[in-house]
Amino acid sequence: MSGHQDAHHEDFQLKDTNPLLGEQWPKGAAGPARPAVGGGIAGWLGMDKPSSTYDLVEQMFFLYVRVVKAKDLPPNPLTGAAMDPYVEVKLGNYKGTTKHYDRRANPEWDQVFAFSKSRVQSNALEVYLKDRDMIGRDDYVGRVVFDLGEVPTRVPPDSPLAPQWYRLEERRGDVGGYKIRGELMLAVWIGTQADEAFPEAWHSDAATVRGEGVASVRSKAYVSPKLWYLRVNVIEAQDVQPQSRGRAPEVFVKAQVGNQILKTSVVAAATLNPRWNEDLVFVVAEPFEEQLVMTVEDRVSPRKDDLLGRVQLPLTLFEKRLDHRPFVQSRWFDLEKFGIATAIEGETRRELRFASRVHLRACLEGAYHVMDESTMYISDTRPTARQLWKPPVGVLEVGILSAAGLQPMKNRDGRGSTDAYCVAKYGQKWVRTRTMIGTSSPTWNEQYTWEVFDPSTVITIGVFDNCHLGNSGNGNNNNSGGGPPPARDARIGKIRIRLSTLETDRVYTHAYPLILLTPSGVKKMGELRLAVRFTCLSMMNMVHLYTQPLLPRMHYLHPFTVTQLDALRYQAMGIVAARLGRAEPPLRREVVEYMLDVESHMWSMRRSKANFFRAVSLFSGAAAGARWFADVCLWKNVATTALVHVLLLILIWYPELILPTVFLYMFFIGLWNYRRRPRHPPHMDTKMSWAEAVHPDELDEEFDTFPTSRQQDVVYMRYDRLRSVAGRIQTVVGDMATQGERLQSLLSWRDPRATCVFVFFCLIAAVVLYVTPFRVVALVAGLFMLRHPRFRSKLPAVPSNFFRRLPSRADSML
Repeated sequence: MSGHQDAHHEDFQLKDTNPLLGEQWPKGAAGPARPAVGGGIAGWLGMDKPSSTYDLVEQMFFLYVRVVKAKDLPPNPLTGAAMDPYVEVKLGNYKGTTKHYDRRANPEWDQVFAFSKSRVQSNALEVYLKDRDMIGRDDYVGRVVFDLGEVPTRVPPDSPLAPQWYRLEERRGDVGGYKIRGELMLAVWIGTQADEAFPEAWHSDAATVRGEGVASVRSKAYVSPKLWYLRVNVIEAQDVQPQSRGRAPEVFVKAQVGNQILKTSVVAAATLNPRWNEDLVFVVAEPFEEQLVMTVEDRVSPRKDDLLGRVQLPLTLFEKRLDHRPFVQSRWFDLEKFGIATAIEGETRRELRFASRVHLRACLEGAYHVMDESTMYISDTRPTARQLWKPPVGVLEVGILSAAGLQPMKNRDGRGSTDAYCVAKYGQKWVRTRTMIGTSSPTWNEQYTWEVFDPSTVITIGVFDNCHLGNSGNGNNNNSGGGPPPARDARIGKIRIRLSTLETDRVYTHAYPLILLTPSGVKKMGELRLAVRFTCLSMMNMVHLYTQPLLPRMHYLHPFTVTQLDALRYQAMGIVAARLGRAEPPLRREVVEYMLDVESHMWSMRRSKANFFRAVSLFSGAAAGARWFADVCLWKNVATTALVHVLLLILIWYPELILPTVFLYMFFIGLWNYRRRPRHPPHMDTKMSWAEAVHPDELDEEFDTFPTSRQQDVVYMRYDRLRSVAGRIQTVVGDMATQGERLQSLLSWRDPRATCVFVFFCLIAAVVLYVTPFRVVALVAGLFMLRHPRFRSKLPAVPSNFFRRLPSRADSML
């Protein structure tokens, strides 16, 4: 490959896949070994494993080779010009090459190669310097050979191994060699996945990946942008001149930040100084790249708006409001006013004047991560302003160990294949593991750490198939006429773990099923094995957090409406996806949206059923208690009813025991349920999600685009079904309102006779309760409720009959 001076070619070539024979590297070298700084191969043998901060995962050993630079390289013997150098690192049947430079005698690469222990097939490491040839036959220049038995071992927090200069040698048969002109600066050491060079290294596990796909297989950490709410209070405008004389302007203000556009209401009044006093709220991210553009417009007709004035304001102009400084001073801004159009040399321009003004009160408020709250999976509740941060209360450590039984996600060479990687998101920190190429049982053994500021938060871990490896055949093979569609990393599944469900300082090692809902139904995609540990730094601060508000103070002082929250949430997700997509390698939009559940607000019959049965199960305990009490009243079990009578007499004669008895009862219930506590953090439940028995058409509706892309008759059918469901919901809500209105009508005189009866009943009850001891009243009421069935009537009770006859406002509805 040739080109300009900085052109390069990045390549790993896999020549053989024979496994390592034996558990250790044999001694000896295939060439003269270079001196190394102590060490040996004990770490590879597992005899003296050095300590590591990676205590949740299994240590994996790698041979690291850092190729830094070269100097004093000889010229090309044929042309006499400087060579086009690159370095080839070879270990057994694996070799990796650096980028190459055109005509450079002192090139600098600073690239790291990592060879896994399980892939090693030789006892010698060979580093070749070659000259790129236009024809394709590269010229050999020299080499450096290392004996693996002499390679030092390094484990952080040891300082990085200093690179050294090595003289290049010419090959002379199988033994020895002679020095030639030129030197290479190299560093060779044995380390683990905890090494700082691990994320940037090119791994032999991904030897088949070439070109731009090399960057997409590396492990990386990302940081979400710092989000702010931009709250703009549009107060009034002054001296607004309409372009059409003789009519009262219908003025409104339109504000735009990036692709976010909000408008005030239209003021239709015969005045040139309209007032609104309305809040417009946007989501913005640091660094502030957009500007706030305010325009004052006149609604001439439903399809035409005249521009009356405009002002463009940088976001850095507004102050950042903190909790202890809630007041923000309002300001006037001059509008760039557009007057009568005049023709100049065939072009139309607007006469510019600066007369009108707009009165604003704008500020930046710290935003918590609104994109998480869309599904109540909040992972960060801190204010954006760093001045309001409090010390962390704990540390979360997650070891992403391995996966098993992953389903094939693409076809490669006629066979199913999966190139899996994991993404974990907690707070502002996102992490991405390296991609394991072509295996359904990948082993990552990577550990990550987060600071925890609130345990009532959730970490989300997703597994994806990498479709951006840069090789032909690595795509999804779903091309159709008109060219291939853009590749998208396919979803494999995800899990969520709420930190408050974890015991302190306990290591949870568990395999979680990866469940994916597809248009064809729910599917188990494999299992993900994790090791999780939550460490508490201060138990006192941890307990104190349970008494504090979950969200920052400004969220309660200036709350948003439901409509505003939905809009802000959508904009926040878009901003985060766009910013993370600009990283290198990018965390792609489909990954971010899946991790943040961007589609959770869309209508789903399945999700509606699941929420309904969640509500039913919530009241199942109360219903069971009511059935038990009804059995007691009906004397189904004479012994139980007798014990309830005894308890009733005790509580009536000693009423001070009521509250202690209730709390003691709950105490014993809690102790009884302790033996049934969860042993592992909960995971996706397909039954609770109503995903096992969902109808295929309901799944198709859930995966439909918005707006819909289905045929008209299908849409009609779904609309009728939605009307049926909504009708039942409407009936239930109406019944609840009816009962409340009947209760309200007891004293509202909507039914004069009923209210009169109830008022006199209240008077009689007040007199009786005043002269009768409370113990007697409670005893009589309790014995009446527990009376024997022979003293009961099968007809409804008098209070129930009276209540059902009360009027409601349903009679006044159309």
